[in-house]
Amino acid sequence: MNLDDINITKNPTIIFMGTPDFSVPVLEGLIQNYKIKAVITQPDKPVGRKGELRPSPVKLVASKNNILCLQPIKIREALQEINELEPDIIITCAYGQILPPELLLIPRLGCINVHASLLPKLRGGAPIHRAIMNGYSKTGITIMYMAEGMDDGDIISQRELEITDEDTASTLHDKLSVMGRELLLETLPSILNGTNSRVKQNEEEATFGFNIKREDEKIDFSKTKREIINQVRGLNSFPGAYCLFEDNILKVWQCRRGEGIYENALIGEIVALYNDGFGVKVGNGEVILTEIQPAGKSKMPAINFINGHKDIVGKILK
Repeated sequence: MNLDDINITKNPTIIFMGTPDFSVPVLEGLIQNYKIKAVITQPDKPVGRKGELRPSPVKLVASKNNILCLQPIKIREALQEINELEPDIIITCAYGQILPPELLLIPRLGCINVHASLLPKLRGGAPIHRAIMNGYSKTGITIMYMAEGMDDGDIISQRELEITDEDTASTLHDKLSVMGRELLLETLPSILNGTNSRVKQNEEEATFGFNIKREDEKIDFSKTKREIINQVRGLNSFPGAYCLFEDNILKVWQCRRGEGIYENALIGEIVALYNDGFGVKVGNGEVILTEIQPAGKSKMPAINFINGHKDIVGKILK
């Protein structure tokens, strides 16, 4: 081992790329254990009616720790600056842009990604949502080398996580974020000293967790109880599943399985009232909506909505 190899192992030059809350524990774990040369994140985005610019969660961490923060609109705009930083390794976690081939060639030890699924399952930008929506019983974290394709690089390490019936996208997000930090910190020393494993993905087993579109949020009450419950869980707490009540959007944040059959009811018909909500006829029986959000209002227990709509039974949700 030469002096350069020793320096990389002990004091690697690391650039971190990430943007949302999911990336924060991973970045904080790296900061606690290594010196981060720079952070790259998405540009500040306008929010609210006044359009005030809000920095990404990753930028806030970088600023707090006095780390150089780059925010190119397109990552290609920063290639020269990244090259001049001479990184030994680039670590990404939910950055939000596809990295060009030229960038992948810059760091001596490659570009490493922390991905929230057990690759090759659920490649793409919404693996956490899709794992629940698709009815998976487990998911996990993959540490992988980045390649030109979408999440198709070689696998370095993986760790599984059971998905419980109580999990939502929000709870699973938090669990996987912490797991990503832990697995990366356990795996990184082997990457730095060149002893890590490297396994090609099986393309025949690949599935995709594409970003959520508006049509994915609309509830189709002709589906089964399990499918609808998984959809609601998988979209909680963002962006939320919805249906239409009297032509107005009604968000559905929580629901549970009902036991009614209601063979003569129409799909989407409100068929019964309960202590915690109201039952809706679905493809194979009944789903009980327990937490909802009418248009222009805050989230509320479904029983509160019933109190303001005494004639709700018989109405159709679309």
